[in-house]
Amino acid sequence: MKNAMSSAMSSAMSSAMPQTRLIHLARFAASLAISIASFFIADYAYSATAVGQKAPDFTLTDTSGKTVRLSDFKGKHVVLEWNNPGCPFVRKHYDSTNMQALQKEAGDKGVVWLAINSTETGHPDYLAPPKLSQWMVQQKATPTATLMDQDGTAGKAYGARTTPHMYMVAPDGTLIYAGGIDSVPSARSEDIKTATNYVRQGLNEALAGKPLSQATTRPYGCSVKYKS
Repeated sequence: MKNAMSSAMSSAMSSAMPQTRLIHLARFAASLAISIASFFIADYAYSATAVGQKAPDFTLTDTSGKTVRLSDFKGKHVVLEWNNPGCPFVRKHYDSTNMQALQKEAGDKGVVWLAINSTETGHPDYLAPPKLSQWMVQQKATPTATLMDQDGTAGKAYGARTTPHMYMVAPDGTLIYAGGIDSVPSARSEDIKTATNYVRQGLNEALAGKPLSQATTRPYGCSVKYKS
């Protein structure tokens, strides 16, 4: 009987081990697929519009349902901010009021500020227009408009891959900046005071008629939750 029990246990273990290996292999394959997909998304992003080229026009609706086109603001400097309230890097700049301060400074100087959310509707981070509008109001944010880009058309045209990811467009429609909001890639609000704010720096230079000293920088933050 002892031999029978040992044989049964060995048989059970032998049958369980391949199943365990299959589970691990399946998990590895899924992880690899995600990594490969992420690589190609990043590669696509890098191949998008470059600084010095014409900024892609887009037509989106704001959180109140109004149609907004980038070309509506020809003749003005425009800042594009890729936004997702579910991202801790975005919250870093909103909870500290850093983003709101930049929006106000820009607005006071006649600069248009468009906050764009490219989160797909099926993602947990997605906020319907009324909810996103409510969040922006609660944050006392003052962009010119908050735009919905659920299908990711505008985001992919610019190669936006993080939230936040920042862009600047010159009055003639040329893309003059693409990159991070500042020089310290962390989610800690205490790092803001020691960072170089590329958006503030770039706007001041552009408004003074100077070329940007740093026209392209590395963006940081959460990945944009594009529709697959």
